[in-house]
Formats: sequence, structure tokens, C-alpha cells
Amino acid sequence: MISHHFAPRLAGIRLHPIKSLDPVDVSEARIGPGGGLEHDRAWALYSVDGRWVNGKRTAAMHLIRATYAPDISSVTLAVPGDRRNIPARTFPFPAGSEDAAEWFSVYFEQQILVRHSPEGFPDDNIANGPTIISTASLQTVSSWFPGLSVESVRQRFRATIEIDGSPMESHAAARAEETAGKLVSTNGHLPAFWEDQLYGEDERSVVRFRIGEVNFEGSNPCARCPVPPRDPQTGADLIGFQKRFTDLRRETLPSWAPAARFDHFYRLATNTRVAPTETGKLLRLGDILQIF
Repeated sequence: MISHHFAPRLAGIRLHPIKSLDPVDVSEARIGPGGGLEHDRAWALYSVDGRWVNGKRTAAMHLIRATYAPDISSVTLAVPGDRRNIPARTFPFPAGSEDAAEWFSVYFEQQILVRHSPEGFPDDNIANGPTIISTASLQTVSSWFPGLSVESVRQRFRATIEIDGSPMESHAAARAEETAGKLVSTNGHLPAFWEDQLYGEDERSVVRFRIGEVNFEGSNPCARCPVPPRDPQTGADLIGFQKRFTDLRRETLPSWAPAARFDHFYRLATNTRVAPTETGKLLRLGDILQIF
């Protein structure tokens, strides 16, 4: 009879091919040349004076819907309900950035440049690897705000990698539990904010871990921006979101989280760094996370 234990596994991979726009869920993704996931934040929008046009600066970004071909070879852009009846258009991805810029220019009523970078356009240029969050963290934040679904929280915080516990055969479980499973609950799910053990006590220390065949360094708890309080579909602000989130994050900070890393508590998910040696390696749903 085979007994089962539980260990952290890769439960979700979510790319945001166009910075600030809709995500796409995939079953596998490669590490790109910049340390992030291939095709993640590969397009970014700019005004002619070189300023970002993104969700932080422009709430109208939330009204644009982006849908992708299964292989992410094209993107269809649309603005449902727009009074100007801007037609939906499909563009090759990532090669169609210049044509897409014309569509965005019509929507924003100003000239927009769409830049493509194989390295992506990360928010953190130092810890520029994938951001990691646990399913339980998303569920807990959802519970703090009545009426806010887990999927809405997922869209608001825009992490690329989601982890949870899942069963594994006993002959493979011992090392995984020793190195990464000390905080797996009896029902097989990771506790909320499990990812807070993936960074060190100070900026000079890192936590090294592996997901599947990819090596990571955990860097810091991710500071959040003005986007999470906004409805991902409409851009409407949830009044009091940041204060309530901050208060409850402070109250529920787990014992394994290095408190010194929280100069404020408007932080969620873990930022990572990925060495150039990992470029091209594949992450797959179900991959085990092991801390070294």
C-alpha cells in the first residue's frame, strides 16, 4: 500500500503578455532571457514622451480586454461597451506591436508606442524573476473583503506562479517535506502566506529553492501599487482596500515571515531572481518546490 504525503507544488502559471492587461493561464512556461517567464510582460505601452501607459497611471487600461490564441501567437484587443464602438482587432504576438500601437492610439486618443522586449518589462528590475504566491494567500485576502472572489484577488495582484500542497507518493515525499514541507497543513494545503518563508531576514540574504528543474533565489515581499484596489474589469476603486489590507496583513503576519522585511504591510507575494543559467528551462504544473 502506497502512503501519501503532501508537498508544495506548482498549481498555476499565469502570464500577462501585455503589461497591465488580461492574463492567460498556461500549463507550462520557459524561463526567458531576462529571468522572468517567456512572453510575460513582453509588450509595454508608452506615450510619446516616454512615460509608461499602464494600470498604475491610467485606469482606462482596465476596460481593455485581451484574449490570446492557445499558443500565444496572437492577441485580440477589444473594449466592450465603449461608446465609440472601437472595433476589436487581432494582432500577431509578439510581432504585431506596431499595428497594435495604432489600435491603442485610437482608444486612448493620443499617440501610443508599443515596445516589445524578449526580456519583458518587470516592475522590479533587480528581483525580476517570477512572483510567487500561494493559493491560500489568495483565499485569505478574498475572505477579508466580502463579495471579492478568489479569482478577482488573483487578477488584482497579478502573480505569475501560484503554489499549493498536493499529495505525492511516500518514496518521493521525505526529502520534499524535510526541505519545503514543514509548513504544510494536515489537509494537504499550504497555509496562507506560506511564500513568506522564501526570502531572508535582510536584503543581503536570499533563500534558494527549486521548482521542477528551475533554480530560484527568493528576494523580498512584493510591495503593492495602486492597482489591487481596482476592479480588474471596470477600474472602479474599492474604497478602503489598502488600509484594510494593511491592517489585516499586519495582524496575520505568520511566525515564519521575517518581520524586518516589512517597512510597511502593503505587501503580498514573493519577488525572485533567476540566474542566466536557468534561461530556457521549463516550468510545468505539478512541479515540486524544494527549499535548499
